[in-house]
Amino acid sequence: MTSGTPGRVSKLSPAEVNRQLEEGTAVLVDVREPEEFGAAHIPNARLMPLGLVDSTTVPTLADQAIVLYCRSGNRSEMAADVLIASGRDDVHHLDGGIRSWKAAGFALTGQGGGVSIMRQVQMVVGIGVLASVVLGLVMSAWFLAVAAFFGAGLAFAGLTGTCGLAMILKRMPWNQPRRSCRRTAPDARACCG
Repeated sequence: MTSGTPGRVSKLSPAEVNRQLEEGTAVLVDVREPEEFGAAHIPNARLMPLGLVDSTTVPTLADQAIVLYCRSGNRSEMAADVLIASGRDDVHHLDGGIRSWKAAGFALTGQGGGVSIMRQVQMVVGIGVLASVVLGLVMSAWFLAVAAFFGAGLAFAGLTGTCGLAMILKRMPWNQPRRSCRRTAPDARACCG
């Protein structure tokens, strides 16, 4: 284990996290989005998306350290930095995220499959821009307006932090949970905001 020094995030390997879980000395907090959590997560992890993580939302547990994780380790390291900056010293993160956990052969649970909303947005915008440019070159320049529309939408999303396409995609039938969130997270208060 990398020692936790002030201002530095302690990274734990999958084997170290598994050992702490077996000993009951750690609690896992998944900082990914609910759809990512629903697709696959480490058993008994609590869901708390990165945007909700602060010193008041992550509980202080007497005899247990908090181990944060995400897909690859980037978001969990950011979340740990936020908590450490607020004075917490019981925070660590899973080095390499859920990818390293899976590569090490440890169990996952969830509904499987699933493509994150942001990846769906990227696919729709990419296909829309590509198709409109091709149609604009082959058929009519008016099709280029579709590419401009997507560009304006991305600029608006970047400026406001609100993505209309993501809101629409979240309502699509394939993005609706098959089970209620309360049954997929051990602590309903830490689930889905």
